[in-house]
Amino acid sequence: MTDITKKENIMGTQKMSKLVLFTGIPLMISLFINSLYNFVDSMFVSQVSEKALTALSLAAPVQLLVSALGLGNAVGLNAVISKALGRKDTGEVCRAADAAIFIALCSWVLITALCLLFVKRYFAWQSGGDEVIEKYGIQYLTVCMLFSLGQMGQWVFDRFVIASGRSGLFLFTLSAASVTNLVLDPIFIFGLFGIPRLETLGAAIATVIGQTVGMFAGIVINRKWNREIPFGFTFHPDKRSVADILKVGFPSTLVQILTSFVGILMNSILITFSSTAVAVYGICIRINGVSTVGIHGITNGLIPIVAYNYGAAHKKRVSNAVWWSLLFGTLFYLLFFAVLEFAPTWVLRIFEASDYMLEIGIPALRILALAWLVAIPALVISAGLQGLSMGMSSMILTMARQAVLPLIFAGIFSRFGNLNLLWIGFILAEFLGIPLAMWLWKKGYGRMEGGKL
Repeated sequence: MTDITKKENIMGTQKMSKLVLFTGIPLMISLFINSLYNFVDSMFVSQVSEKALTALSLAAPVQLLVSALGLGNAVGLNAVISKALGRKDTGEVCRAADAAIFIALCSWVLITALCLLFVKRYFAWQSGGDEVIEKYGIQYLTVCMLFSLGQMGQWVFDRFVIASGRSGLFLFTLSAASVTNLVLDPIFIFGLFGIPRLETLGAAIATVIGQTVGMFAGIVINRKWNREIPFGFTFHPDKRSVADILKVGFPSTLVQILTSFVGILMNSILITFSSTAVAVYGICIRINGVSTVGIHGITNGLIPIVAYNYGAAHKKRVSNAVWWSLLFGTLFYLLFFAVLEFAPTWVLRIFEASDYMLEIGIPALRILALAWLVAIPALVISAGLQGLSMGMSSMILTMARQAVLPLIFAGIFSRFGNLNLLWIGFILAEFLGIPLAMWLWKKGYGRMEGGKL
């Protein structure tokens, strides 16, 4: 008898308030550690020069594009395996695990091809003619993309332990990856211990080494302590499993791709103001990654909870999971919100902010912090929809609030020549996303109660 059929998984039995925290807190910590990749890179690179920091800001949307492939695979895998665990279908679990590894390899091949074809052209377009920014950006992004196999693999092996309810194990893989990156960053960027000074190239090398360490840590941890999800590798994965993963995950990938293009277009608008405006936007993105770890940890944990209880036909637990996630997600963000509103100067000084950067960055950080607070209901509902395998509804919601509406407001407000209006557009987009989120959830949950999902 397998581990799957021996006993009921805690996803279906544990008190919901405790389960949401039990699943979410390890993810918060791990996401915080993971967010340190780009945050630490930017912090150290800001000590090189503002142009180096601007180059990393311009690279950020493309890095989001790269991670979109890993995210889509992870989201689809999470939902498919959690549902199979809820049904105690051992065969489906194995097939989905093997399919996810195959998709990760294919994603890396695609990323490599995109790197060779477009990175130089991208920075020639985005750098505003500044050859120093262009050089820094090409060096950084080329290494991150060519050696992204570690990142793609880490997405998969991390999600194996999340889907089985062992989120605490997730900490070990990300800790191994991020600690490696944190230690190597100053060594490669500034040239310590006999290593030549590599600046942005060094930041990229430290990042990909860290991701590769994280991937191998994930393999070891799953082999040794997560027997509930056996896995292997094959060039001939089960087609249905591949299709199921892509069906759930592709909408998330598409949304993040669109969000990436929003970032690219926003940088194109901001560079017309100044390269400092681009740097400020990049800093805000990094700060967002750190300050919203609470809500993203909760929502990442919510997906397998909803998927498991949907698979096990525990409909009331699905509703309870969403409400507890909304409460905890809000509470965890409020501390960061207070810091960003009342001490923005201190936060920006971490990035060696000049007086001009402070002039632009302080109002930007305060306005965007409010936008991130308003976004919480939509983030929770979007995760709940993914858990119900309603990827298309989740895609519509996220695309509206992260891509379509921000671009519309940016296009309108950029004509007034006031940077603060651009940031306010993000708040308006999130406010308009709330009623859309409520309508989609009411529609989806009503179908679930009627047995139509």
